[in-house]
Amino acid sequence: MLTAKVPAMKASATKVPAKKVVGFAGWSGSGKTKLVVALIQEFSRQGLRVSTIKHAHHSFDIDHKGKDSYAHRNAGAHEVLVVSSRRWALMHECSPEETTDTRWLSPTALQRHLAPVDVLLVEGFKSAPLDKLEIRRQSLHPKAQPPLAQQDPRIRAIVSDAPLLQHTLPVFDADAPAPIAEFVLHSGFFLPSVESPPAPSDAT
Repeated sequence: MLTAKVPAMKASATKVPAKKVVGFAGWSGSGKTKLVVALIQEFSRQGLRVSTIKHAHHSFDIDHKGKDSYAHRNAGAHEVLVVSSRRWALMHECSPEETTDTRWLSPTALQRHLAPVDVLLVEGFKSAPLDKLEIRRQSLHPKAQPPLAQQDPRIRAIVSDAPLLQHTLPVFDADAPAPIAEFVLHSGFFLPSVESPPAPSDAT
């Protein structure tokens, strides 16, 4: 099992006052989503509130033809808010201006739409200026794709399914989320400054 030294912490420090924001960098198939899910479960087990931001393909859709909400949106509604006693979802249609000015798509701008939480996990924004974990899979590195840490100084640690020798960054076992969670909680990953692009609904 891979291990890495974690900075000393107080025994009573179960929760941390500062919100943490963690980016996940890795080539397709490296196991980013698997790690995100494992960390959500680990942070939740510790009593922390967790939210996520996931970048998707341009044409993704969470609504379906035949639903009332789909009919509202298809008729031209700019936003549709679907509400029940258990959850609610806001669907926002991007204007032509928004598809050109994509500053609002940065994680630091998107976080304004989320309620305050202890940990925010960001998957799919490989080039975003966030502190990140790089996920590597032995079958992909180094032959198929180059390691990302060589080009991104914001990568704070490596999560791998195989030992990595002579690496200057901490290396964690991909199948052991608890030490990774402790590293995140006590080793930086502070909330970035919120950028000030035009809000999606006010884009000009």
